[in-house]
Amino acid sequence: MELEARRLLAVQRVAEGWSQKYVAAFLGVHWGTVAQHWGTVAQGLKAKPTPGRPGLLTGAQECQVLGRLGRSPTEYGFDTDLRTARRVTEVIHTRFGVRFHPSYLREWLSARNCSPQKPARPARQRDQPGIDRWVARDWKRIQKRPGTHAPTSS
Repeated sequence: MELEARRLLAVQRVAEGWSQKYVAAFLGVHWGTVAQHWGTVAQGLKAKPTPGRPGLLTGAQECQVLGRLGRSPTEYGFDTDLRTARRVTEVIHTRFGVRFHPSYLREWLSARNCSPQKPARPARQRDQPGIDRWVARDWKRIQKRPGTHAPTSS
């Protein structure tokens, strides 16, 4: 029996109510070894502090920031609806007094499945009637059809 399996079996038996001395005799080890395995498991179940620097915003503040991302930037005094990382950092600094670097904010937003957005707008030179004519006249002719393919180069 490999060592990991022995340790897991020892912990399982103690959890089931077997005495540590009886488990030690069953596995052929010293009772202190079983006590050590049991203590290691108990220690492993305790909450550990998250490594690294604490976050700049609390969980509630993060929720507020993410909720505010749905609003138009013009509501915060900007001239256009362009939501850039720099503008979002300004709103966070104004509201919470926390400064984010725009590059870091992009990482922070992408970790939360968000991103700075540009408003969707069509090109000025877009000719919709011309596009519709092209689709009706030419697209059917050049569209791929099932079962057809170009010859290979070899």
